[in-house]
Amino acid sequence: MSNLTNNRLNIELTQAQIDAVTTAFTTLQNNLPFLIGLTTEERIALPKINVNNKVFTEDALNEMQQNPDMLPSFMNASTMQTDINLYNQLDGILSQARQWVEKLEDTQMLAGSEAYVSALTGYKLFGAAAAAGISGADAVYDSLKARFTQQGNTNTEENNNTISS
Repeated sequence: MSNLTNNRLNIELTQAQIDAVTTAFTTLQNNLPFLIGLTTEERIALPKINVNNKVFTEDALNEMQQNPDMLPSFMNASTMQTDINLYNQLDGILSQARQWVEKLEDTQMLAGSEAYVSALTGYKLFGAAAAAGISGADAVYDSLKARFTQQGNTNTEENNNTISS
């Protein structure tokens, strides 16, 4: 668990960095203009390739290329070859993209966690200040406390989020 003395992140992106990343995504979109989005129903209904049936697909393609006279004219091995080539090319790109998305999500999660742990600590300190009679602390504490009372059980929320020293 994060604590105030173990702040793993302490950085903000510059506008230039945000602009560069946005430009990079635009470059990706421009280089892959054929990418499509499927509906949930399409994702469920489409037969999907996996390790076992990929080998079968490649074997079938090989047989189709070597024995075109056994197939009707509407069966096009070159179109199938193009599809499997794109599948393989996208497989490598997806692997890289998944790694980046995981790092983005992990970094966002850690930044949020560190901010939330600090907020909880501040809340407890304002509560201690209010209990000690520090002028104005009651108003601050009550303002922050409203977040927990809206959830229905202040004590449970506060106990679930205690900070270990």
